Amino acid sequence: MRISGRVDLHVHSRVSDGTGSPADLVREAHAAGLAMFALTDHDTTAGWAEARREAERTGLGLIPGIELSTRLGWRSVHVLGYLVDPLDPGLVAETERIRAARRSRARRIVDRIGEDYPLSWDDVLAQTTAGSTVGRPHIADALVALGLEADRSAAFAGILHPRTGYVEPHYAPTPVDGVRLIVGAGGVPVVAHPGAAGRDRVLPEPVVAELVDAGLFGFELHHRENTPDGARRVAELIERFGLEATGSSDYHGTGKPNRLGEHVTDPAVIERLLARGTGTTPVLPRAAAS
Repeated sequence: MRISGRVDLHVHSRVSDGTGSPADLVREAHAAGLAMFALTDHDTTAGWAEARREAERTGLGLIPGIELSTRLGWRSVHVLGYLVDPLDPGLVAETERIRAARRSRARRIVDRIGEDYPLSWDDVLAQTTAGSTVGRPHIADALVALGLEADRSAAFAGILHPRTGYVEPHYAPTPVDGVRLIVGAGGVPVVAHPGAAGRDRVLPEPVVAELVDAGLFGFELHHRENTPDGARRVAELIERFGLEATGSSDYHGTGKPNRLGEHVTDPAVIERLLARGTGTTPVLPRAAAS
């Protein structure tokens, strides 16, 4: 199959921590001139059905995906999984465990903040939708709604910054186990924004080698949070291990300044990604499907 046009591989709906519905995202992507986009909510595939219906209606291409939370020691590593089987038992069990850990951790964070600020768990739940993966972005939205922070970015730089002592890590599998889960579910794994903390904090080469052996497809090279020196190191690793380079917005609607389609992925890479994924079927752009 031949894919042409602009494709954004990292987009969030309000099913996790975005602000628009899955159907809203399809309409926004269509209006932004994208040919295709990937819905990659955190640790959940609950938005797929709604997005697929709207994509089929509009003729926009859709790659069903997920952003899996993993952890390497103290470091949070997010792994995007495209075209996974949403009913795969291993993936379902692990994402349920991650979401439960996120929710209980969020409750503890809110309880700590509530000792110093007028924030309650009900305030946070008011910022979610049914089935949402509750996490720090929803706490940030509650802080904004209460007038305690100006916006999400300010909340993460202020009350929700680790230095305040309110925040704690949550359970997550290792990146290697995350990649194995995605591959085992027929999916295609890509490490999200791997250069965000700079060259010295990019995954060590021995870890990258393990990820490649487990089935890693690529790195998200073109992303606004990758620093220049971090991106250069990521490019070196892509060349060294023969990986694919992807690009995407990490769009969250009004929740973050990222703009839909601000970075996109080469159509040839999209074609190779679609050829590898076996867990579920994409919605092809109407021009490509005809």
